[in-house]
Amino acid sequence: MNTGTLYLIPTPLGGDRLEAILPADTLVLARRLTYFIVEAPKTARAHLKLFGTAHELRSLSMQELNEHTKSDDLEGLLAPLFAGNDVGLMSEAGCPGVADPGANLVRLAHARGIRVAPLVGPSSILLALMASGASGQQFRFNGYLPAQDPARSEAIRRLEADSHKLKQAEIFIETPYRNPALFATLLASARPSTLLTLACDITLPSEFIRSQTIAQWKKTAPPDINKRPTVFVLFAS
Repeated sequence: MNTGTLYLIPTPLGGDRLEAILPADTLVLARRLTYFIVEAPKTARAHLKLFGTAHELRSLSMQELNEHTKSDDLEGLLAPLFAGNDVGLMSEAGCPGVADPGANLVRLAHARGIRVAPLVGPSSILLALMASGASGQQFRFNGYLPAQDPARSEAIRRLEADSHKLKQAEIFIETPYRNPALFATLLASARPSTLLTLACDITLPSEFIRSQTIAQWKKTAPPDINKRPTVFVLFAS
């Protein structure tokens, strides 16, 4: 049986500067597809309109896959692929399958013998690590830290200890409106010599990336990261 290919289509992290973010080959392929698995249809249609899809937006087939999707429902999402259609998997922003519920579908696709093809595009996690100066040999993405103290402070100290012991970068994110609170807790909890990178609005004209020790951060004015997507990188060498 000939099955389609599951294409993992990256999307912009924000803005509309496609020529600086997505390669032409990625856009060409995305424009021809008519079947998609997406986190949110409204956002996906906006991205595809920006890409310049060759099809009417309302004619596109879109199935939802998000944090609420049950594992029992994943098999049904593969039906167009078993019918021989190529399908695009798209996340809200960035690379599908990386810190994204699409990873579960990708794993099932491999198990069912479906070809999986990742396309080139931006990953805020990797871009932040590249720009941090922290170890790129060993690193860990931790998702969200606890939102409240003392659990948040304890988590930071644990990550810092792991970073020092394993010589690895610790990467995490926060809900944008809680960024300033997390930053304040980092300054209060981490050691002065620990390196902290803030990578904000990555790939946007307003991009802000700075890597300093905790001691240096304490001597500078607090950065404007409120309500702006930010990736945090901690490295205790």
